[in-house]
Amino acid sequence: MFEQLSKRLDNALSQFTERGILTEEMLDEGLRDVRRALLEADVNYRVAKDFLGRVRERALGEDVMDSVDPGDQVVKIVHDELSSILGEGETGMETAAVPPTVIMLVGLQGSGKTTTAVKLARRLSREGRSPVLAACDPYRPAAADQLAELGEDVDVPVLRVDRPDGAEPADGGGRAAGPDGERKSEEVAAFADRARQQAKREGASHLILDMAGRVQADEEMMGELEAVKERVDPEEVLLVADAMTGQEAVKIAEGFHDSVGLTGVVLTKMEGDARGGAALSIYGVLGIPVKFVGIGERPEDLQVFSAERMAGRILQMGDIVGLVERAQQTIDEDATKRMEEKIRGDGEFDLEDFLTSLRQLQNMGPLDNILKMLPGVKPEMLEAVDTDPERIKHMEAIVLSMTPEERRKPRVLNGSRRARIAEGAGRPVHEVNQLVKRFGEMKKMMKKMQGGGGPGGGMGSLMGGGGGGKLSQMKQMLS
Repeated sequence: MFEQLSKRLDNALSQFTERGILTEEMLDEGLRDVRRALLEADVNYRVAKDFLGRVRERALGEDVMDSVDPGDQVVKIVHDELSSILGEGETGMETAAVPPTVIMLVGLQGSGKTTTAVKLARRLSREGRSPVLAACDPYRPAAADQLAELGEDVDVPVLRVDRPDGAEPADGGGRAAGPDGERKSEEVAAFADRARQQAKREGASHLILDMAGRVQADEEMMGELEAVKERVDPEEVLLVADAMTGQEAVKIAEGFHDSVGLTGVVLTKMEGDARGGAALSIYGVLGIPVKFVGIGERPEDLQVFSAERMAGRILQMGDIVGLVERAQQTIDEDATKRMEEKIRGDGEFDLEDFLTSLRQLQNMGPLDNILKMLPGVKPEMLEAVDTDPERIKHMEAIVLSMTPEERRKPRVLNGSRRARIAEGAGRPVHEVNQLVKRFGEMKKMMKKMQGGGGPGGGMGSLMGGGGGGKLSQMKQMLS
């Protein structure tokens, strides 16, 4: 995410950091390039103008020009102001005094509401909560079926609430059929209220309402949302918006906020080529915080939005906190602990452990996204590492083609055995040789960590420190 914006800002800010002195003219020249980078990322014009005004004012008023490292000072100011326009710190979720906490997810069709509902439920479940889901669209039976199928995948219950008496299924356009808009709004509100009562009887901590969507916002949909909000009084009303739509997402948020009063925004499809305009504009224009971002299709691919951390990622300063959070959500702690105890004891790091590390890494998501979260890692540095997701699958196939003895004792891998393994994995022999060589290098690295008391052995060892060193370790493992 923000890859193009990051590159352009890096080029613009390098004009400051590569100079020993900085004049007002140099500052204005560099800020013009920053302005161009923001506008090309589809950032709201007024937000960009106010941002640059504050950066310039602070840079001129804090004795930056006369400091030993004026360029670094300007970069810090840019980071601080980016954090400011993205929001104020980390914004948590409201919790009801008496469960369940009701969360309404609203948005247009195709924005990813249902997927986001499941991701949010998954996140709450992993935090020790007991969420339930409800498709708050009683006129489209397929809505509940879709949600039930996705909820089953993450082991989160989906409430089945009967349709209101006399209600008819939706017509071909997905709109609720009924005598008039007001009656339909009341029926949807009654449906949501029954879902809340059922969630309370079942002892749920959170009820996530996946509201009906439309191709575009209209009075009928807004009327339904207003009626539901008045009836169930949700703690959170979150707009799910497609980040790929840029400034259009800001306009959509404005429309929903005027009607139902949003408490936050979830931006989906941030893993794509989203330019960043929506994330950088919503808070500045409307004062509504972005609370979560969707970064993929997997249930785990929902991240808490932190303004300060996101500003760091945009400026290629890394996001170690986000990386550790992702590891905690996806890594099998028991498997990692067993491997660490083995390495710290009399056992040796073998290909079984190597396979465990590969799978743990694979569970964390696309490798290029993980590496970008390391401090100091820039896009051009990633060219030295093979981030093709198929690479890890090929390595896994090679290890699985070995016998248990070969995985435990790699020293027995002679030429004939390697040829058999290559044939079984469907990979060339040189890839088997390369894997064995890289495994040997990683084994030496593990011994050094053991001797130095480095924490975490396998995956834990990759979670901290400078970007260059950690990138080197990843390269040893994957090149």
